[in-house]
Amino acid sequence: MDIRNWRPTASIDNLKRRHEITQAVRGFFLAQGFWEVETPLLSRDSVVDTHLDPVPVALSWDPARPNDGERYYLQTSPEFAMKRLVAAGADAIFQITKAFRLAEAGSQHNVEFTLIEWYRVCDDQAAGMQLLSNLAEATLKRGPALQVSYSQLFQSHLGIDPLTVTSQQLRDIAQQYAVSVPESFAEEDVDGLLELLLSELIQPKLGFDRPAILFHYPASQAALARLDEVDPRVACRFELFVDGMELANGYDELLDAEILVQRNRTNNAAREALGKPPLPEESQLIEAMRAGLPACSGCALGLDRLVMAAIGANSIDEVIPFPTRQA
Repeated sequence: MDIRNWRPTASIDNLKRRHEITQAVRGFFLAQGFWEVETPLLSRDSVVDTHLDPVPVALSWDPARPNDGERYYLQTSPEFAMKRLVAAGADAIFQITKAFRLAEAGSQHNVEFTLIEWYRVCDDQAAGMQLLSNLAEATLKRGPALQVSYSQLFQSHLGIDPLTVTSQQLRDIAQQYAVSVPESFAEEDVDGLLELLLSELIQPKLGFDRPAILFHYPASQAALARLDEVDPRVACRFELFVDGMELANGYDELLDAEILVQRNRTNNAAREALGKPPLPEESQLIEAMRAGLPACSGCALGLDRLVMAAIGANSIDEVIPFPTRQA
């Protein structure tokens, strides 16, 4: 018989502190005029990302045949459903919810985790970044976030322009700093190499004196952000880093449904090249965007990591009661 430890991995004091931070987050958004929503954890749709894997569920309406059901997914974030609400007329909404990402485990990861996600109509990248900075300041008390562009960061840390650099130059830098490049990387995988060098050489230094917001990612890393109108080489995407951890990912949201379909197709091709199953390229969000998604900014922030930063925890196990392996 498999006997597991019944005790929580987090201390009761840490869990009480988590409660206080959660209430502070909720109070922050209510004071800003947002209203709280709930959206399904289980959906036919899924964010199509090369590296994010939702938990698939066979949902059968016949209890006698539980494995013969329709394919659903536990959501990697509430993004799709919340944008459908925005398209339907919701102007400023937030949610504190569970999310799931398959095979994610480690000191900063758990398969089941908690996200704070929000959207506000008429906000652009600058307004989205300011709101994120204000939230970080309200909860962490470390002052306003430093805002630095992706290009500025790579130029200051590694002396290269990430918008013009070649894959060979990136491989040379990796060799110089003894960063191992996975064999699965394609020869010309510039984005993969940039992400590798960012995570290994730059990110561990970010957000210690005060939070840091990195913005204007390369257009090839746009995800669900629109491209910058002045410089289409970059996307209106931004991320928050504290104590070397990525806490939040935000966008000046993409509004063109057909561009999203194209990006989904590209991401699915990349997934299949890695031996991963494709995810649905058409979705109810696509239909909502075709009907008309208003200009807005949205962001998702990991509550577990926010609590880690607030109390100085080294592992997510210190801020959640029962990690997946002990659930």
